Amino acid sequence: MTTRQEHLIDWLKDAHGMEQQADKMLKGQLERLENYPKLSARIQQHIEETQSQMQLIEGCLTRLGTSPSTMKDFTGKFMAMGQAMGGMFMTDEVVKGSMASYVFENVEIAMYTVLISAAEAAGDLETKRVCEQILPQEIAMADWVREHLPEVTMAFMARSEAGETAKK
Repeated sequence: MTTRQEHLIDWLKDAHGMEQQADKMLKGQLERLENYPKLSARIQQHIEETQSQMQLIEGCLTRLGTSPSTMKDFTGKFMAMGQAMGGMFMTDEVVKGSMASYVFENVEIAMYTVLISAAEAAGDLETKRVCEQILPQEIAMADWVREHLPEVTMAFMARSEAGETAKK
């Protein structure tokens, strides 16, 4: 039988791997963005938030006597690398990348919502506090991406119609 704390630890390791994936994915997007300064600035801000989130999750894992999962971290990074490489071959990379970012942020929102409940059920108020600190950052990023999807789309289409580099 798996205990509440064991589930919590497993999900914290998942969250760390997910943040590793987010970090790599965001950095890949940022490296190729040239013509979308507002999007670039927001991605840079979220990279900094993501790195802080990884440290916070590592702190929870350390406090619970364990560490991040090398396999889950590797898997997250590998998936992000595949996403980044796939984007290089799309003519509409910025639009599809923005859509993928919105979906990914909502997965992160779900993860931290689960972790808050799991931490509470396990009696781990510090982990709950940490996840409650992270969750609004993920919600804010998802909201920002959703609100700016029309702007990114219109800018992409205008650049494309003008014969300018539009994909990035």
